Amino acid sequence: MKHKIYSARTSPNQPRRKFLQGVAASGVALGLVPWENLLAAPQTTAKISGTPQILSGTEFDLTIAQTPVNFTGKTRLATTVNGTLPGPILRWREGDTITLRVTNKLSEQTSIHWHGILLPFQMDGVPGISFAGIAPGATFTYQFKVRQSGTYWYHAHSGFQEQEGLYGAIVIEPALGDAIKSERDYVITLADWSDEASARMLKKLKMESGYYNFNQPTVGQFFKDVAQDGWSAALAKRRMWNEMRMNPTDLADVSGYTYTYLMNGTTPADNWTGLFQPGERVRLRLINSSAMTFFDVRIPGLKMTVVQADGQNVEPVTVDEIRMGVAETYDVLVSPTEEAYTVFAQSMDRTGYARGTLARQTGLSAAIPALDKPEPLSMNDMMGDMGGMAGMNHGGMAMDHSKHGMEGMADMPGMTMDHSSMDMSGMSGMEETKPAAPVRHAKSEYGPSVDMRVDTPRTNLDDPGIGLRNNGRKVLTYADLHSLPGIMSVREAEQDIELHLTGNMERYTWSLDGLEFGKSTPVHFPAGKRIRVIFVNDTMMAHPMHLHGMWAELESAEGVVQVRKHTIIVQPAQRISFLVTADALGRWAWHCHLMFHMDAGMMREVVVA
Repeated sequence: MKHKIYSARTSPNQPRRKFLQGVAASGVALGLVPWENLLAAPQTTAKISGTPQILSGTEFDLTIAQTPVNFTGKTRLATTVNGTLPGPILRWREGDTITLRVTNKLSEQTSIHWHGILLPFQMDGVPGISFAGIAPGATFTYQFKVRQSGTYWYHAHSGFQEQEGLYGAIVIEPALGDAIKSERDYVITLADWSDEASARMLKKLKMESGYYNFNQPTVGQFFKDVAQDGWSAALAKRRMWNEMRMNPTDLADVSGYTYTYLMNGTTPADNWTGLFQPGERVRLRLINSSAMTFFDVRIPGLKMTVVQADGQNVEPVTVDEIRMGVAETYDVLVSPTEEAYTVFAQSMDRTGYARGTLARQTGLSAAIPALDKPEPLSMNDMMGDMGGMAGMNHGGMAMDHSKHGMEGMADMPGMTMDHSSMDMSGMSGMEETKPAAPVRHAKSEYGPSVDMRVDTPRTNLDDPGIGLRNNGRKVLTYADLHSLPGIMSVREAEQDIELHLTGNMERYTWSLDGLEFGKSTPVHFPAGKRIRVIFVNDTMMAHPMHLHGMWAELESAEGVVQVRKHTIIVQPAQRISFLVTADALGRWAWHCHLMFHMDAGMMREVVVA
């Protein structure tokens, strides 16, 4: 019945077309006009240039309040910092002691988390873990010494305020001067905005996890499969997905049906623009400050040389395209020569995009590329290492739909998958992967919060991810990233901790080892120890995992430590490992940075003592 009701909704292209006709305002109001007047006359909403205010020094006063915005022709209230969305760009200097006085003018609790910043845990800004939060009308003073340099960002860690506009960039100047030289330097924040209340969006996902997904399998696609693979393989593939009650197009929980994608707080129609002169080298500080959206970023006609990942210098690598998980940052250098270039950031599910322009003068623009076609999840995305199937009666993956109370597909009537009779030759995305040893699942994974488990995950860091494989462009992968010498520790791991990323799409619950945050106990890191963390993604969605307070040093499948990051994408059915030096005493948050996944339970507390 739900599907019949939802199928009558407007397609996502209709609001997108209306929006592209230019009805959206480019920024936020300064809060000087009464809210009732704005409702009656949304055209009074003020515009901003698309470049947030820059605040520099060691003393900062930040005010969190509600401010009217108009991105779609409808006036809504955003949660803003100093009246702007994004909030001000904060420029610090490595070695300085920073004081930030944050005043809450909301009617609810608020907070600011300094993402990727090394600091005392009491300054980390996570209510209930590192401090009590900032009460309405109160001012909280953050103070800490800056121990790093590079590009970072800040955002709320209270309720859904991050999606509602409370985010901004941080640029930290190295104490000894920046080795990365450029004539121009631009911050580019990417974000997703919805006119819907965030709580209502989550309620819809709880009722129907595919509510915002319009890329559903169709009869037309079935006949395309028949033409490509034959009747037997096409029927087997469709039967397989139906039996598993899963959707091969489930790439994002929330789509362009409700989201307007923003670049520096401006819509695609309003076209944020960064200027350059021929012969100049331009540094772009790319920040994915969205709540739920993976962005694939490229500049058609222009190569990007990646020089930083998550604020840390890396060996330069030149690419055409970068997938940015939520909370990741990449600094790139470009050398434009033409009149104008489009900075294009399409959502991973291909339902919309953020867009800006690099140009010699204001008013110029370049062609906007068409959205790529969405690609369905492959068998590797669902099962992991396909080569590990030999001798396995459930194809490297176990299914658990709660009501069965059984441990795997082999135990369920009608759920055993006979791959010997299934023609897999036509399946897309069947690339080679590096196999991992079979994993063991915690007892807590066998419960109502988990609907699938991957037994033989893949470990290939050279996979750009769904929708980017073999697209004719050079796409950055984690295998390409190598921190510069001397950045990372050379210590070996003294302890291994394995956690599984788990969920149940029908219930829209997300968890670690099958336990939502409220049902879990803290993970303990002994102070000073070198710890190897192993993540196994037992779900069909990518998760950007963020550990507060400490660096994660990603290692290859061969155990070679290669790059330091604060946020790591774990792809579907993938095994990722990284090393952590437990050098930050206190209590820290550890979670998926997809906002609704964290809220639904994919979070743990880490205690370093």
